[in-house]
Amino acid sequence: MTTILNAGDVAPDFILPSDGDAPISLATAKGRKLVLYFYPKDDTPGCTTEGKDFSAMIAEFAAADADVVGVSRDSVKAHAKFRSKHGLTVGLGADETGAATEAYGVWVEKAMYGKTYMGIERATFLIGRDGKIAQVWRKVKVPGHAAAVLAAAQALA
Repeated sequence: MTTILNAGDVAPDFILPSDGDAPISLATAKGRKLVLYFYPKDDTPGCTTEGKDFSAMIAEFAAADADVVGVSRDSVKAHAKFRSKHGLTVGLGADETGAATEAYGVWVEKAMYGKTYMGIERATFLIGRDGKIAQVWRKVKVPGHAAAVLAAAQALA
């Protein structure tokens, strides 16, 4: 059964290896806002656009006291290649075990061309300084999404 997280819920803790120097975790964002966006796969068209959109606004997110982290089940090595190829500046967490995608309820049954399979639902969680989820976007459509998340992060105390 998939966990459904809503605004007001305590954000599940996670620790993910990243292509940076240190692991990414809920604790590393303590006292700051955290934009945690889940995406299906590195270097695919929608995921690349989403990563570029968030990266283009990284200074505005920082000014709003918000960290931005993208999470997929790709490896640290794949993330490093993805970041380098597209000049991404957001943090990327490698959830190879699936613990974070399952804790956030984004590992779901999907369908394409009449076949069903398990995959990551494109979703974003805005987590407040208190560690509670402030807003959730599910089944995200990429165009305009990063700007909408930025506006919500700016409005959050």
